[in-house]
Order: sequence, then C-alpha cells, then structure tokens
Amino acid sequence: MKVDRIRQIYEMLKEEQTISINKLCDSFQVSKNTIRRDIAELEKDGLVKKVYGGIVLQQSSDMSPEPFSAREVKNSESKKKVAQIAASMVGNNEVIFIDSGTTTMHMMPLLADRVGLTVITTSVFVINAASSCPNINVIATGGSLYTPSQAFVGPSVLSCLTHYNISKIFLASTGISIESGATNASPMECEVKQRLMKKPAEKFLLIDHTKLDKASLMTYTPLKDLDYVIIDSMPPQKYVDFFAQNSVKLLTEMPKEL
Repeated sequence: MKVDRIRQIYEMLKEEQTISINKLCDSFQVSKNTIRRDIAELEKDGLVKKVYGGIVLQQSSDMSPEPFSAREVKNSESKKKVAQIAASMVGNNEVIFIDSGTTTMHMMPLLADRVGLTVITTSVFVINAASSCPNINVIATGGSLYTPSQAFVGPSVLSCLTHYNISKIFLASTGISIESGATNASPMECEVKQRLMKKPAEKFLLIDHTKLDKASLMTYTPLKDLDYVIIDSMPPQKYVDFFAQNSVKLLTEMPKEL
C-alpha cells in the first residue's frame, strides 16, 4: 500500500540519510514515477530533500519527531489539566488503553485509586509509573522502543492489541486540524494508533491548545471518528461547530456529572 511504502521509505532514509531513486525502485519493485510520487508526499511535509538521482533526509525539518524530553516540559500545566479531565472519565473495573505522549502520560498517577482497572499501554512512562499504582493491572505491549516518543512500536504491538477487549482508548497527537484530522510525526506510531481506531471502544483524543491547526507527517484518524476531544481551553468556533455537527463531545473542563 502507498501509505506503508511511504512510511518504509522514511524509515530507510532515517537510517541511511541518503537513498537513490534506483535503490527505492528495486527495494519496492515499483516504477520511478511511483517512487517520485511518494517522494513528493514526503517533500511536501518537509521531511526529505530531493538531490540529483535520489533524496536526503531534511535534518532541519520541523515535522521530524521532537525528542520526548523536549516535549515533556512544554505547556505542562495545560497537559495536566487535560489528563485530569481524561482520568475523570475512567471508572472501576475497566480495560483502557493509554497512548504514549506527554499529555496522556499524566493520567497514570490520577488513576491510582481505581479498583479492578487494567491499563494497556505502549508508553515507557506509563509502565514506570505503574510501580506506584499497585491497584492497577498494567499490560505492556512489548515491541521495539521508539526513542523520540519513549514508546513501543512494531508488528508485535499490533498483534498484542488484537487480543484485548478495550472499553476506552486515550490517544495523543502532535497536531490536529479539521482538514488533516489527528496526525503524528512517526509512521510507526501511526500504525499503532490506526489499529486502535478500529477497536470497538470509546476514543478520546487528548491535546493542549498548541496542537490546533497543525499537521504532522501522517493522519491516523479523521476528527469525526473520535468520540471525545479533551483540550485545556475552548478551541476556535470552527472546531466547536465541527465537533457538534459530527457528534464528537468536546470537554474543556471537569464534567459536572460522571
């Protein structure tokens, strides 16, 4: 598939820094025109730069995944507010998924008093935080560690997720827009999020206001397919209208009735 091929091209380029068009054609057994269209997609998002006969990694790209440690300190109070609202939506005896992210990670300490709660996660932070939450059953998906997000990715994660009946899924995003939906800078993480969106569970998106009107490399879901969007402050009216028209519940404060 085109999306998978683009993701693989980008992953190859991150390892090799430069790749020729001929090598890409040989690797994927497709024509030069097909590869050029794929490259155009990556170039449009500022991830690659075309050179004679091939492409190089665009090192200065703002679309590249920002290190977890750098994202963690940004807008921390806003993120904690969002996490508090999200945690209030979790009851006892549920099976939930907590995504990797610098907003979702704040949920874990807020769930310490839940009874019979099972948390499935790809997040290293959530796994570590579980040591102070003895009441919670934490299931780590395993997989390959993706350092920029401190998250596990790969085929074993996708396989793991098929085995569990999840009631609520709490997702993160590096940027959203009405046109592009919820996006992420890592193709490998997008695979996980796309798989989660297929689960018959309530989907919650957790973002702070700085993520609005931004789009990263890949879209993992249209906004209309979410059940809830939780944000630290009221978004522009166009989002309010869009969510209302598509029956997506917008939460910016702690619910009065749980």
